[in-house]
Amino acid sequence: MFSKKNMPCELTVSRVVQETQDAVSIWFEVPEHQWATFSYTPGQFLTLRIPGSGEREPAARCYSLSSSPHTEDELAVTVKRTAGGYGSNWLCDNIATGTIVSVLPPSGHFTPQDLNSDMVLLAAGSGITPIISIIKSALLEGDGHLVLFYANQDAESVIFGEDLRYMAKQFPERLILIEWLESERGLPDRKTLSELCSAYKNRMYFVCGPAAFMDLVGDVAHHVGIQHGNLHREIFQSLRSDPFDIEIGVKQSMTTEQARLVVYLDGDRAELQWPKDLTLVEVLLNEGFSPPYSCREGGCGACVCKVMDGDIQMRVNDVLDEDDIEEGDRLACQSLPITDTVMVTFG
Repeated sequence: MFSKKNMPCELTVSRVVQETQDAVSIWFEVPEHQWATFSYTPGQFLTLRIPGSGEREPAARCYSLSSSPHTEDELAVTVKRTAGGYGSNWLCDNIATGTIVSVLPPSGHFTPQDLNSDMVLLAAGSGITPIISIIKSALLEGDGHLVLFYANQDAESVIFGEDLRYMAKQFPERLILIEWLESERGLPDRKTLSELCSAYKNRMYFVCGPAAFMDLVGDVAHHVGIQHGNLHREIFQSLRSDPFDIEIGVKQSMTTEQARLVVYLDGDRAELQWPKDLTLVEVLLNEGFSPPYSCREGGCGACVCKVMDGDIQMRVNDVLDEDDIEEGDRLACQSLPITDTVMVTFG
């Protein structure tokens, strides 16, 4: 069985919008009795189940929400076709109004803690999907000032170009839009990004795009002195397994070695025994808690927690960098205790 918070639901596609030749926005109608399940914060993602085809097994893919909980009643994810990408190609070719899709509830930590914050947002290509959700919410619900640097290959590949230009005109004192086209100027360069980051050192940063772009921005941010805690990155990963097929029940420990666990989750404090061969997510599920998680393979970051005392090792980590780990962040779905006492907090 699934914990209630992570139980798959079937949602009906209400409309499909062709954003560019290679990108579509898929809008889902959420029945009233599922509103609480699908409440979300800007920057989060949905996990969709992609049907199998022929000998191809069903697959799960995570797509960022491009809708905003503050401006739209329905949910939308925006999918850009990628070469050889089974999930994106199936969705772009087959999804239609009325299609029923199995979906896991929203998850992820690429979210502003305060919509009133001044922010710098850097996106490349389909990396704009979680960024536009943040922008729409911040402009409507917050009062901070935003700078968006948005890089694309050419004018035809720009997703949400008209929407962003309209928002920049509607909020000229609060949103600065910087568009960059590779066809005209080449790839974004270190000098341009350094000048941008240097001008806004004390702001919160949100970065999403291809790995090379994110690495460049991260390196530039480090060199100009932006605090690591102010730099938030969203990494798109293809899941190796199918979380829709995972049965979550009581998993038996095969060892008598245990650690003492103190955990803060959903505003509550609990003390538990933690068998040293079970992950933190497994222990919490065994005890009847509903920790945040999605992929359970160390690839999405939905289960990030922070170690306040003691230490944890991770089996797999495709999300956190060295600075994240140094600051105490761990993936709960991959975490095993090292010390005899561990204190962790979620959210």
